[in-house]
Amino acid sequence: MVPEKLTFSPLSRRQIEADFSGGHITSDAGLLLLREVDNQHQLTQRLATVLDDARNPVLVRHKLQTMIRQRVFGVAAGYEDLNDHETLRADQALQTATGEAAILAGKSTLCRMEQRVDRQAVVKAHELMWHHFIEQHDAPPKEIVLDFDGTDVPVHGDQPGKFFNAYYDHHCYFPLYVFCGRHLLVSYLRTSNRSDSRHSWAILALLVKFIRQYWPDTRIVFRGDSGFYRPRLLSWCDRNNVDYLVGISKNSRLLKEVDVPSMLVRKAHNELGEKVSATYRFQYQARTWKHPRWVIARLEEGELGANPRFIISSRYDDGVKLYYEQYCARGDMENRIKDQQLCLFADRTSSTRWWTNQWRLLLSGFAYTLFERLRAHLKKTPFERMSASNLRLKLIKVGAVIIRNTRRIRVLMSDAYPYKDELSDLVRQLVPG
Repeated sequence: MVPEKLTFSPLSRRQIEADFSGGHITSDAGLLLLREVDNQHQLTQRLATVLDDARNPVLVRHKLQTMIRQRVFGVAAGYEDLNDHETLRADQALQTATGEAAILAGKSTLCRMEQRVDRQAVVKAHELMWHHFIEQHDAPPKEIVLDFDGTDVPVHGDQPGKFFNAYYDHHCYFPLYVFCGRHLLVSYLRTSNRSDSRHSWAILALLVKFIRQYWPDTRIVFRGDSGFYRPRLLSWCDRNNVDYLVGISKNSRLLKEVDVPSMLVRKAHNELGEKVSATYRFQYQARTWKHPRWVIARLEEGELGANPRFIISSRYDDGVKLYYEQYCARGDMENRIKDQQLCLFADRTSSTRWWTNQWRLLLSGFAYTLFERLRAHLKKTPFERMSASNLRLKLIKVGAVIIRNTRRIRVLMSDAYPYKDELSDLVRQLVPG
């Protein structure tokens, strides 16, 4: 039985008392911001169209779009599991954000929705993501860079597609991510018993075909580490006018090519007593290549000895620019993957069905996309470069009292909330009129 009054130890001469008569209080009032962002871009509404709803319309209590909004907004607010929605469904901030004024779907209803996902729905969801990417540009860009990378997602018990990966030293999935700048284009679940480049050729071909329907004159660059080096993939890029910057593992022939410049770097290190690095550009043709390609070597000598790295480029340019400014820029993609994995629970692939796990990966992706659209309204503010978890903490996790009646819904936030000005500016930008 809940006590009517709770008494804490006093502060000086004042008694500290508490009770549960404060009405409905939420910790997620900032979800109303994501509601406005979603209303602008219609992401969850369009995502709902990729699923077949086989339910009897007469008996439907929770609309498909409402359930998808509930899941995406839940992930954005920091709730990773379906189990969380057993209590979250009564939160009036989430109800208002999803467009409802009653109890939302429970974990069982949401689970049944996710169990209906199939391959066709996943393909359509990715196409929706690509269309949204195109829509964010007022004019075709001169150049875009498609960053490919994979990461590990630990499996939960005896799941379908479970394999041990020696590099990560555990049983895991190995999803492939593709980004263009901060835009997520692909989050594709794979088993971990194949190479980094598995299916990357097919996905690159699909992306290039789609993008060129809208931007035929845009220069497309494929960028990836040495795990994505495949001679046939590079040949396809040559034939289809796709540029590339791809890492290549060192071998005896490559090391022989850089014998002299490596010696000069080593000599400079010995004279200066500090780490020295340089780049060296040369043409190289592996036995499996039909023609030579430009290779840029990053030669480094330090306390631990030599540390040469090599990349292949489809174009002739300054080695420093190609390696440090263009190839190394792919490291920013790892921050985007961290947003997915650590902040938005893309690793919560715990279902016994493969396509359901793929769907959960996509839900995290759509939550990330909502944050990116929110970030577009935060330019020239301290929030512009914040991670998704920081944006959640400062703009979504806002405590408020909610009062509802037949005429209005009032959300009463604390006058001590430290980001009142920023939130007010956001609302003025997001809400028309």
